[in-house]
Amino acid sequence: MNLSIFGLGYVGAVTAGCLAKQGHGIVGVDVQPQKVESFNAGIAPIVEPGLEELLQTAKSKGGLRATQSCEEAIAETDVSIICVGTPSTVTGSPELSFVRGVVQQIAGALRQKRKSHALVLRSTMLPGSTELMAQEFLSDLTAARTLQLFYFPEFLRESTAVSDFENPSLAVVGTHDGGQPPPELMKVLFGEKAAVVNWQTAELVKYACNAFHATKIVFANEIGRLGKQLGIDARVVMELLCQDTRLNLSPYYLRPGNPFGGSCLPKDVRALTNNARTHGLDLPMLEHLLPSNERHLQTLLRRITESGQKEVCILGLSFKPNTDDLRESAMVEVAQTLLGRGFQLRIYDPALNLAALVGANRRVIDTKMPHLSSLLRSDLASALGRQGLVIAAQKCASLAELKKLVTPQHQVLDVNGWPELRELPVRYEGFCW
Repeated sequence: MNLSIFGLGYVGAVTAGCLAKQGHGIVGVDVQPQKVESFNAGIAPIVEPGLEELLQTAKSKGGLRATQSCEEAIAETDVSIICVGTPSTVTGSPELSFVRGVVQQIAGALRQKRKSHALVLRSTMLPGSTELMAQEFLSDLTAARTLQLFYFPEFLRESTAVSDFENPSLAVVGTHDGGQPPPELMKVLFGEKAAVVNWQTAELVKYACNAFHATKIVFANEIGRLGKQLGIDARVVMELLCQDTRLNLSPYYLRPGNPFGGSCLPKDVRALTNNARTHGLDLPMLEHLLPSNERHLQTLLRRITESGQKEVCILGLSFKPNTDDLRESAMVEVAQTLLGRGFQLRIYDPALNLAALVGANRRVIDTKMPHLSSLLRSDLASALGRQGLVIAAQKCASLAELKKLVTPQHQVLDVNGWPELRELPVRYEGFCW
């Protein structure tokens, strides 16, 4: 394939070198004449192990050149990849003027070319950016089916970018509606194993990955500061933490939904941050875990209030399924708040036996919900009633049972991540997805 790459900085140069190695014809495009001259000489514009060798080899084989002319590059290629920068503005938002300018130039060149073309955005942009530019600059081209537009986030690390490109740990490509790109592009550019999603999801996953990396670094450093103060080698602690690939380094817990609760997480976060304060340490990330969890709970309450329903059924009261532990359960807080606001409330949780509750678990009910027995329903039908909002906090009823009992007057708010609930003949909404 013949590909044009707009922006010969870090991502663009590595993309050009690696695709040239695969035998594709590459035309680089940049507004800076120095970068164009260096590229035409096979000299890498950045320091990156292995990149200059790739560019030199591609140059010697005649498969690599650069230009400042957008029109020239578009006329000679079938696919264009935009890799220009999106630096921070003074407010922290990404500066998209460079991307917008390139997209507008490419759109003009494509109207002159009048042949089918694929445009691939790799610049890091917030969700909705690709769609906005498609509407503003490319709507006539996409409507005429002469342009295919993709968002293909990059996950390249400086100093290992060539290796990351050739052996990606994650590949995601976004299309307008999540539909499959042409097989040739999947094989040549995106990778046949790439996850195909819509534009917005592909845009957000790039930010989610980098935020997660930043979170891990800050977390390790905060534990390191505390460990240093206590005379503990935090490197050993992190090595042990990473040995757990079932909970710690896994998809477990990485599911948007309920606020955390129970007998361990809130208590231990408080203990850790309090211990740090007694030693004069400031651990901002760890100290904000509980306030962030509380903010998530308030968002859930607001979503319930905005539903407009006055009758509410909660499926699952304990802090997680298959337990009767009510300590710091988000649903206990939800129930208590809704009662105080005058909602008509019913609760269904077959794992909960009030007579068997003892100790701290019993004190939660005696203190916060002494009237719980009047709210609990032993059968699903009486809990659901004939109308109202169903808060699916747990999978404590089967889909078949729910299908028999819900009515068109019900509304479902899924807090647990139970996609099968979309099959119910009611209005469905996921809490935070």
